[in-house]
Amino acid sequence: MTTSQNSVTIQQTKQHFEILDGLRGIAALAVVVFHFMEWIFTDPSQNFIGHGFLAVDFFFCLSGFVIGYAYDDRIAKIGLRKFFLARIIRLHPLVVAGSILGLLAFLFDPFGGHLELYSAGKIILVFICSLFMIPLPVIADRGFNLFSFNAPAWSLFWEYVANIAYAFILLRIKRNYLLILTILSAVAICYVGYNSGNLLGGWSGPTFWDGCARISYSFLAGLLIYRSNWIIKNNLGFISLSALLLLAFIMPFSEWNWLTEPLVILFYFPFLIALGAGAVLKPALKRACVFSGNISYPLYMTHYAVLWMFGNYFTNNKPDATQLTFIVVPAVILLVGFAYLVMVMYDIPVRKYLSNKWNKK
Repeated sequence: MTTSQNSVTIQQTKQHFEILDGLRGIAALAVVVFHFMEWIFTDPSQNFIGHGFLAVDFFFCLSGFVIGYAYDDRIAKIGLRKFFLARIIRLHPLVVAGSILGLLAFLFDPFGGHLELYSAGKIILVFICSLFMIPLPVIADRGFNLFSFNAPAWSLFWEYVANIAYAFILLRIKRNYLLILTILSAVAICYVGYNSGNLLGGWSGPTFWDGCARISYSFLAGLLIYRSNWIIKNNLGFISLSALLLLAFIMPFSEWNWLTEPLVILFYFPFLIALGAGAVLKPALKRACVFSGNISYPLYMTHYAVLWMFGNYFTNNKPDATQLTFIVVPAVILLVGFAYLVMVMYDIPVRKYLSNKWNKK
């Protein structure tokens, strides 16, 4: 049996945490709704899902748990090169898709924008940087995002950094040292929250290092949960855990964000991961969880091109509440459908092609 066949066998014999997959989809949907509401409510305290951005920290924590579970006992068998190839094949096709969609939205936005302010050379440079995950926060029309053509890609940049740190450092350190690093990262999270008043940063040039603090703690915490076997057996199920997750996103936005947001990230999200890993999934909900998990990453990486167009439309036309309802609700549904098409027609075939090509080599 070849090494690639061995790795496939190992993957197939491992338990799959369908409820955690489902929760990832719920978090992705919360991000999409939050981004729409972010345009509508200039006052964050009026936004009913004002903490939807914390879904990214949930992603980070879940990623640490899943990476440890999937690779702690495999990298010695498959090697670092195959680990990095596997991660690139898993993550990068949608980075490319999101960049292309973002570029098209920038060039052909029917509701406005200021394309004339930017030279062709600058636009090409920003696009190339987006393709290769090189932060370049230079376009004012895009809020000086690290990745102007696909704003959510900032979290993928830090995901790559975390994967590199995992392969070269975290994989090799003992649990006690991992705990120390997690505690130090918790201090960094508290500092960022206190200094900034919230934990919304990480996506722009001025808040770049806030993203480092957010990925550091949550990824380490997820990895620590796995290595410590902090899995809580329970009968809550997918629906109950989804409701508990949503509570974090709809909690009041207030002057106490500097305290409440770190508390959610430091304790509540790791607790939900531990519960999700130990929960019992009803067979009737398995397909829903699988679909939710499958659609989460394509939805997260393709939705923001539409958000810029919606923002320009909203700014120019100021639609009322009724009009917004008939715009936002169908838009969210269509974005889920579009993400599914991207997954089926692009992401899965490309990953399959690249995996087959890699395995042949």
